[in-house]
Amino acid sequence: MQNLQSCLSVRAENSSLTFQELRETEYSRLDERKQVYLDYTGGGLYARSQIESYVELLQRSIIGNPHSQSPASIRGTQMVEETRLKILNFFNADEQEYAVVFSSNATGAIKLVAESYPFRNNSVYALTADNHNSINGVREYAMKKEAHVRYIPLNENLEVDDIESGLPAVRDSAPSLFAYPAQSNFSGIQHPLDWIDFAHSKGYDVLLDAAAYVPTNRLDLGIFKPEFVPISFYKMFGFPTGIGALLIKHSLMDRLSRPWFSGGTIQHVTTMHPSHSEADSVQRFEDGTVDYLGIPGVAIGLEFLRKIGMERIHQHVMSLTSDFLREVESLTHSNGRKMISVYGPSNALARGGTVAFNVVSPEGVPIDFRVVGEHAAKSNISIRTGCFCNPGAGEYAFGFSPEREKACLHRLSKDFTPELFSECISGSAKGAVRASFGVATNDFDINSLVRLLKTFRDYSHAQDDEKRLPPLSC
Repeated sequence: MQNLQSCLSVRAENSSLTFQELRETEYSRLDERKQVYLDYTGGGLYARSQIESYVELLQRSIIGNPHSQSPASIRGTQMVEETRLKILNFFNADEQEYAVVFSSNATGAIKLVAESYPFRNNSVYALTADNHNSINGVREYAMKKEAHVRYIPLNENLEVDDIESGLPAVRDSAPSLFAYPAQSNFSGIQHPLDWIDFAHSKGYDVLLDAAAYVPTNRLDLGIFKPEFVPISFYKMFGFPTGIGALLIKHSLMDRLSRPWFSGGTIQHVTTMHPSHSEADSVQRFEDGTVDYLGIPGVAIGLEFLRKIGMERIHQHVMSLTSDFLREVESLTHSNGRKMISVYGPSNALARGGTVAFNVVSPEGVPIDFRVVGEHAAKSNISIRTGCFCNPGAGEYAFGFSPEREKACLHRLSKDFTPELFSECISGSAKGAVRASFGVATNDFDINSLVRLLKTFRDYSHAQDDEKRLPPLSC
């Protein structure tokens, strides 16, 4: 029987192609359609050869619903299990130490941890203020079990000053969890991976959100060993969407207890007695039938990145990030005021290829991010605007006062809208612009965005009819 490896026909020469040659061959549609794509933290772009390989695989294979003994089902099971191994190999994770649970995306993977983790009334759920909303949402499960929730604050550069104070030792060996992003989806800051060992020394399990990190950085789980690592594959290589994974240590699986069961998550269930037993493998965390036709596309995407080389991708992206930061730092209005306010590090140190910023008027007032977004769209530039599902980083970036925020939330408790909250908080930015770079980004893309930003020199609010802007949403 043909195995999955023989179907991975992504270009063997990728490792020797320059990034401009990759742009011209694998991503030629960008230039053909005169599009600038700078939203890689939102979602990666698939390469042409990925799709060609995937279509060829489907055309040559008969793949059935796994976990049966028909030839088609055996083929489906084989491809799913081979892909699990390829994921572990990609992240240098020992299959004796880690397992791969497929999910709909990183958020789905995080929810598996949230609903299953054994929080109790003396547990601690500690997390950095800089986190995706999916990580913030875990606190609801923790609080329902009367665990203590502790946020670790950020400084003016959106970094954590004092991780030691933020993670006091766990008492009474209570199951406790520390969650943070390897790379912020807001500012691009890369928080230290050696926090994992420090948290372990204090008695915490670690949930490392790697969704924004792994598209352009090498994550070696042979060196850094968190208990849980959620990822979304579309952020890494664009296709397929709707498939993520939770990399989980085997040692934690028996400590997790799901609040329900479904088809593939159990060995047996009775209706005459309230009895069931859970499956004894990763299947007990996978609800229903996994996307057995999409999962082989994950293996193809990983192979594509492997042949280019994650180190090469990282160097390429960080070179472009440095260029962009240097260019926007030099932009000024005629009165000498800087045009761009970057959130987080103003250089490429301790950050990834994600840059959040606001364009500032000659008077020093942030220009509504929606205006910048509309101008970008008219120029066929895809960037992201808003709060990026990371409220904590936004609160610190925009200088929100806890007291003022609490007063506004109280005042608007019965008729809250983002617009009314924005008016109440007045005096600071309410959102930002985010540009993020990836494998297909080139100098033309960077220069195109910089040229757009230059059009805001000596900007006057009268130049735009703000009444036509879309509603605020964060």
